Amino acid sequence: MFIATLVNSTQTQTGLSLLTSPFMINALIAGTLIAIASGAIGYFVLLRDLPFATHAVAHIGFPGATLAVLVGATPVVGLVAACAAGGIAIGAMGHRARNREVVTGTVLAFATGLGLLFNSLGSAQSGLLTNLLFGNILAITTAQVVAFTAIVLVVLVVLAATGRKLLFASVDPDVAAARGVNTRALSAMFLLAMSLIIAISVTVVGVLLIFALLVTPAATAIRLTARPTLVIAIASGIALVSVWGGLIVATYQPWPPSFVITTIACVAWIALPQLMKLRGPVAAPDVVTHIASS
Repeated sequence: MFIATLVNSTQTQTGLSLLTSPFMINALIAGTLIAIASGAIGYFVLLRDLPFATHAVAHIGFPGATLAVLVGATPVVGLVAACAAGGIAIGAMGHRARNREVVTGTVLAFATGLGLLFNSLGSAQSGLLTNLLFGNILAITTAQVVAFTAIVLVVLVVLAATGRKLLFASVDPDVAAARGVNTRALSAMFLLAMSLIIAISVTVVGVLLIFALLVTPAATAIRLTARPTLVIAIASGIALVSVWGGLIVATYQPWPPSFVITTIACVAWIALPQLMKLRGPVAAPDVVTHIASS
């Protein structure tokens, strides 16, 4: 009994020391910023029917990061630049809804092929492929935290300044355009903001698991309430719990944080709506009514 207690005490102390270590603090700060931004971006991703585009933009960052390694640059710089360029390209070529899926799929396929080529040419960086595909939040540096902070703040300020018009244009772009809203400019702005958040989110959950932060929390929240502000708050909250849970579990178990993050987000997606049903019927989301009453 004494030995078991001593072992548990030692493990607890080790976990606490890890949680307060510099690399874990960087991960917590970066994860918190990304989770908050993901909640806001994810809501508009669903309203604008762009889940597939988030997947494509994340893959577009793959060749950017691998090319950066080939030329001796920092992978995150290439990742951010490629995602931003990809978002702009998808917006420019697929601004019509009927063309968007074809354009997105074509760009996705081409980007994935380029990423495989660049990765094969830089085989010495074999660990980079795993980090890009599945994320490595524990490897985030202080310099990256500073850069991520700047990106998230800019994105949140832009969303706050254009949120009402963006919501209107997302729900009914034709009526919004008829009332003088520049829907093309708003769409381009949003795609760029979305691409930047996707780029930094890849460092947390990777290209293949990007839905866990950008789509799943917002998809959960939108099933719980019709109010846009509450949807964003709940989505950000779910993303925060997922990220924090992933980091805490990673200090005590040899599990990848990305696995825990995606698991928590998916469990919330399944469980929270069921729990809400126990409290009574949930009103269907109606953002049009919200806009009209604002």
